[in-house]
Amino acid sequence: MSGSPERRWLAFDTSTDVLFLAVARGEQVWTQTLPGGAQASSGLIPAVLALLAEADMPLASLDAIVFGRGPGSFTGLRTACAVAQGLAFGADVPVLPVDTLLAVAEEARWSQVQAGAIAHDAPLTVLALLDARMDEVYSAAYRWEPLQGEQHGRWQEAAPLHVGAPEKLQMPDDPMVLQAGNAFAAYGERLSQAVPVGVRCEALPTATALLRLAPALWAQGLAVPAEQAMPLYIRDKVANTTAEREAMKAKTALDKAAVQP
Repeated sequence: MSGSPERRWLAFDTSTDVLFLAVARGEQVWTQTLPGGAQASSGLIPAVLALLAEADMPLASLDAIVFGRGPGSFTGLRTACAVAQGLAFGADVPVLPVDTLLAVAEEARWSQVQAGAIAHDAPLTVLALLDARMDEVYSAAYRWEPLQGEQHGRWQEAAPLHVGAPEKLQMPDDPMVLQAGNAFAAYGERLSQAVPVGVRCEALPTATALLRLAPALWAQGLAVPAEQAMPLYIRDKVANTTAEREAMKAKTALDKAAVQP
């Protein structure tokens, strides 16, 4: 992790079914992983306070509260924003919102580096994919560019945030793309219709990924006051209607029947 050794961060993400939490003081990091979803709203604040106490870091000593702003679960994003805002107001510290799909890309890159699959200074394009439910996926692509003469690099957008059917992804202009996220179990075959089969990596927007992203985002001046801790929604609809769900089931049944001999 880059940045001043005195930097102090609290980071959390509740956009998926897993609650990721971490605090950092310089190079020291404390982490916790808990059930997300509906349980995040009641479990996040006690977990935050317990982890800060373990690290001997008062809230007011933080440089910023880093949180995954979305896209993701509507309930999870509201929880993250409300907690980030409340804690930041109480401690008089700024917040640092991070796109969850960027965190997925960073987690995938880091896991590949740690596994020895790629070099830490190698350029990389990641297509980040999260299950958006309702028969859709959230997607965005990012390009990792190493900085010459430095250990770290920077992320740049290669394809914008998008939500839609798995077959209609917006692809980056790069034939060598690492696909990363949690959408493969639900949409693997359908994703293959839009994305050439390549390397796939299960990855979620972890709190440690947020911590690795935080110094560069902080340096770019992207920290904001507590009242600006807002979720990033790229879809206004929370759930399909009963009629829409039945229509989707019927279409799936017809599709299956069509491919049977």
